Amino acid sequence: MSITIARYSFAGPFSTKAELEDRSGVYAVLCRKDGSYSVLDVGEAAAVRTRVQSHDREDCWKRNCSGTIMYAALYTPKLQQPGRMEIEQKIRQALPDIPCGKR
Repeated sequence: MSITIARYSFAGPFSTKAELEDRSGVYAVLCRKDGSYSVLDVGEAAAVRTRVQSHDREDCWKRNCSGTIMYAALYTPKLQQPGRMEIEQKIRQALPDIPCGKR
């Protein structure tokens, strides 16, 4: 299963953090409400599952979602941090209303 976010194809959405793989990539935290999704947050990590499981912005996700919080990942095994950050920034530029983690 996959979901397209700002032209990138992410694995997911998943209903639990445990379903994410612990490898490098860009993650998206989504809010599912009435059958549609909105992006709450996006970020990058060398270990996606570990980062999302211990994320400092989880309170922001909960405050901004009146539906179900879901998770998705774009795994990038061939990219180092600068490449992952570039993807994150392109998504934030394409979706300027992401409520959590503004940079």
